[in-house]
Amino acid sequence: MNDFPARVVVDLGAVRQNVRSLAAHAPTAQVMTVVKADAYGHGLVPCALAALEGGATWLGTAQVSEALHLRRAGVTGARVLTWLYAPGAPLREAVEADVDVSVAAPWALDELVAAARAAGRPARVHLKVDTGLSRNGLVPAQLDGVLAAALAAQAEGVLEVVGVWSHLAYADDPGHPSVRAQAAVFTDAVAAVERAGARLEVRHLANSAATLTAPDLHWDLVRPGIAAYGISPVPQVGGPERFGLVPAMTFEARLATVKPVPAGAGVSYGHEYTTPADTVLGVVPVGYADGVPRHASGRSGALGGPLQVGGRRLGVAGRVCMDQVVVDLGAGAREVAGDRVVLWGPGTDGGPTAQDWADVAGTIAYELVTRVGARVPREYVDTDAAHGRARDVPSVVAASVGGGR
Repeated sequence: MNDFPARVVVDLGAVRQNVRSLAAHAPTAQVMTVVKADAYGHGLVPCALAALEGGATWLGTAQVSEALHLRRAGVTGARVLTWLYAPGAPLREAVEADVDVSVAAPWALDELVAAARAAGRPARVHLKVDTGLSRNGLVPAQLDGVLAAALAAQAEGVLEVVGVWSHLAYADDPGHPSVRAQAAVFTDAVAAVERAGARLEVRHLANSAATLTAPDLHWDLVRPGIAAYGISPVPQVGGPERFGLVPAMTFEARLATVKPVPAGAGVSYGHEYTTPADTVLGVVPVGYADGVPRHASGRSGALGGPLQVGGRRLGVAGRVCMDQVVVDLGAGAREVAGDRVVLWGPGTDGGPTAQDWADVAGTIAYELVTRVGARVPREYVDTDAAHGRARDVPSVVAASVGGGR
């Protein structure tokens, strides 16, 4: 444990195995592991490397800076796609670093063409089509004009149109009619691009949920994100074990204060929890500044987010504070300051998972793992039997975490 009284432990072996499992779910497609948002809070560079070892041939980043960080860190064994940027983004650097760039608006094509001219090499372009999510992307009425301009630039050798893609609004609800409606719009868009003369390398639509539940939407490339880190994107269908996934993140801390209190003691701000009997309370020194959701506070006498202490499953007593939460350890508790507390992890030993916390907080597990605060150190282990016995990852790899951490 570091000087900070909590840590996130990331099992790169789990990431590697999850990518293998996802590839098995999509045997006719390549796999792009999405590593945006610091690999969903798990660590950009270590997880990117593990994903490539697991069989991914593409990496996906939202921000251009994330893609450039991968290249600067020496991640060169895969294609990298970046897709979310505003005017003035460092597109020239992206082109020079051999990063594929998505175009989702007419202005973006203009800036990418200028960037490619300045770089002196063609840009690799994926046209993003808005098929019904109404977020980033070209609406069908814009597609013809942008496509014509892109192909004209391609004829000059300035860029190459290598992909067409879109994103689903309801993939986490596999039976929702919008999934098929978007798929139909996407099919029409792909046909239009190919009729215009583009020779596409990849057509891609499937995120984590569609990778696992909609094989007819796999096309040439699937883009799993949260599933690569072992969290089910469709918990109502099945947990990670159903899909051969293992959660890679364990968020743990050490007890700080442990003390006896009498019955009727109010606990934490607002005294939302009152001890029902003489008991022992423990202070866990992490709070909402560290990513513990305040919405998982214990309220009206009920316990909040689940905690595992000494093999026992307990819960947050009272409100989650900025830097700490309190746990009612019970009368006769034997825990002492320094003992381990697990907030969430794989859950294989009955301990809490990020999905458990999400259920209590009324959110999704994606939010829990991506919001663990920057002051919580990330440490890396590798339990993949195919890569030898369980071992610590060399510090040079662990130190290469991106995403501003």
